[in-house]
Amino acid sequence: MPKNKNKAHVIVVGNEKGGSGKSTTAMHIVVSLMKRNFNISVVDLDSRQKSLARYLENRLNYAEKHKLQLSIPDVYILSKSQEGDIDNMMFEDTKNFTDLIEELHKDSDFILIDCPGTDSNLARLAHSVADTLITPINDSFVDLDLLATVNSDTYKVEKLSLYSEMVWDARKHRAMTDRGTIDWIVMRNRVSNLDAKNKRRVHDALKELQKRVSFRYIQGLAERVIYRELFPKGLTLVDFPDTEEKVTLSHIAARQEIRRLMSDLGLPGWNEVKGVKAETRFSA
Repeated sequence: MPKNKNKAHVIVVGNEKGGSGKSTTAMHIVVSLMKRNFNISVVDLDSRQKSLARYLENRLNYAEKHKLQLSIPDVYILSKSQEGDIDNMMFEDTKNFTDLIEELHKDSDFILIDCPGTDSNLARLAHSVADTLITPINDSFVDLDLLATVNSDTYKVEKLSLYSEMVWDARKHRAMTDRGTIDWIVMRNRVSNLDAKNKRRVHDALKELQKRVSFRYIQGLAERVIYRELFPKGLTLVDFPDTEEKVTLSHIAARQEIRRLMSDLGLPGWNEVKGVKAETRFSA
């Protein structure tokens, strides 16, 4: 199993719109990495919804109830400061975030940070330290608007959105701070299996935008009920061999999606390690 010698690889799942599948995507990445025996720490910056933290809490409860040996990472919920003026709150946010990430770097191979579906100082800090930034979007022009404005007649990209500009600023900050780079991946979720004009137009707009903004555009998770049904149990499709859950053809197809996703992400060491680790831990 690879051990962190210097620092962890930071994965940030970010999108300023809710309902794009951030937590589902993050959870499947976390469990997939643990299956390969990587040490991973999870930071949930959405202290209000806590979707990813709740997902992992459900996982712990389900494992204990059914006496299952499921891998569970340490998860930390980081709340934004509420005291003092804006400058003081930003200072406290920066200090709390920096201290936590520096501590997690010591023993983690990967740190996954799940951002809230809104703009915040903590979310901007997370983007600035990302090695891999994953932005899930739904298959619609409503979600594409997060990245760019599209002409209503030609469907051509006209200008970048505030979020794309924020990522651009984060890339510049990262380059100046440690000469590092951010591998930005835009992941298209909930794509229908049926061909449609809207589907092709969204695809064409993303391909055009990819050249202008310099991100990697990959296929994400299809619209499947199973992804939503697994949340109360805290399970992922990667877990099915370790449970008594009944496997259907739909599950098999979805597991293939997860395998393809992990391969497309190109995370360091992904293809070098095999094995399964089982332990149960939960920190808040």
